[in-house]
Amino acid sequence: MEAAGTGRQMRLGIFVQAAGHHVAGWRHPDAMPGGPNLALMQHIAATAERGKFDMFFLADNFSTGYGEHPSSIGKFEPLTLLSVLAAGTRHLGLAATASTTYAEPYHTARAFSSLDHLSGGRAAWNVVTTSYPKNGAVFGRQHPPHGERYAMAEEFVEACKLLWDSWDDDAFVMDKERGTFVRPGTLHIPDFEGKYFTVKGGLNLPRCPQGQPVIIQAGSSAPGQALAARTAEVVFTAQNNLNDAQDFYRGLKAQLAQHGRAEEALKIMPGFMPVIGRTEAEASALFAELSRNLDMGQANTVLSDRLGADMSRFDLDAPVPDLPASEHLKSRALLLLEMARREGLTLRELCHRVAASRGHLMVVGTAEQVADMMERWFREGGADGFNLMPPFFPGQFDAFVDQVVPILQARRLFRREYEGTTLRENLGLARPPSRYAGARLESAAE
Repeated sequence: MEAAGTGRQMRLGIFVQAAGHHVAGWRHPDAMPGGPNLALMQHIAATAERGKFDMFFLADNFSTGYGEHPSSIGKFEPLTLLSVLAAGTRHLGLAATASTTYAEPYHTARAFSSLDHLSGGRAAWNVVTTSYPKNGAVFGRQHPPHGERYAMAEEFVEACKLLWDSWDDDAFVMDKERGTFVRPGTLHIPDFEGKYFTVKGGLNLPRCPQGQPVIIQAGSSAPGQALAARTAEVVFTAQNNLNDAQDFYRGLKAQLAQHGRAEEALKIMPGFMPVIGRTEAEASALFAELSRNLDMGQANTVLSDRLGADMSRFDLDAPVPDLPASEHLKSRALLLLEMARREGLTLRELCHRVAASRGHLMVVGTAEQVADMMERWFREGGADGFNLMPPFFPGQFDAFVDQVVPILQARRLFRREYEGTTLRENLGLARPPSRYAGARLESAAE
């Protein structure tokens, strides 16, 4: 691991849930209630850019209903929202989640390429396979099993990368005098035929400013890690203690060499929830207030979704029961059950933990204590950065930017100014050359 003082910089994303990440966060006096609130989204984006964050990160889901997380039941479509936010920001990366199970490669490649052009090179795609079986009903389909979803994802991502290389970087010359709009010989029509997806036609957009949008991946199961090692440039993960984070970090980074990739080509960014107070007592009181406002029926529904089992039939004050492995959220269900066993949690206590941070790391304390945790994980091989999950917006995110970011900057862990104009430049990631660039150079030399 790189030693202190050698210039390695922490990466920061803001994981935006309009009603906050804590299930009861929206009820706090310093919270805006959330929902499709453009003014709140613009405020968060402006605050993130003021704090020099790398990216604004949006999850997505296809279901709604009573009892679900408040941030999930009424929300903007991510790419539409990010296209609006692109106009009001200059440096902030714009990351949207899009499913490889309930979409088509052409539509996805075109949408993210468009966002990259609109933002001047700041788009990122969080690749997900869509965990919850209930999402299949929205599309009139049977939800595929875990292994098949990842096989689909492999094909989907490869087809998108082919589409992004449809045109050479210098194809669109738009030469008025010669009457040449595009340079001959610069179009490469994908001819992709897989088991799940077929793409036979090029993308009707120039190659995007970043070459390809930054690829994020959030699965931590064995198939998820294998997909990340081959294709991802950022991994959003959910370890809640340093030992597990170090094991995950080492294991995933070790897989990169099998694909000819350097460790620096992949940034690992665990999610974490800071609950910040001016004093430790103030932070504890804030978390206690959030806990008092929690509806246990709703918390139980959120936990049941995460575990893939109806937990309402069990005693809340008994130890968490043993459950069969979940098919839809394998890595997260395993993480939560292992945490419950390790800490001897009752079902009620696990409901509270999941309602707060959904199994991610949580720190309740002062800005100094939050910064200390982040520095330790960063320096001791647990993370390249973090995806911040405030319990509510905008109050707790404002507190992080105003109180924690200056501490990280003073410790030379985090930038004071952006390094570049594209997300890749700010993350320290190389711009991928077109797969056809070498062949074209060889042809020109003949």
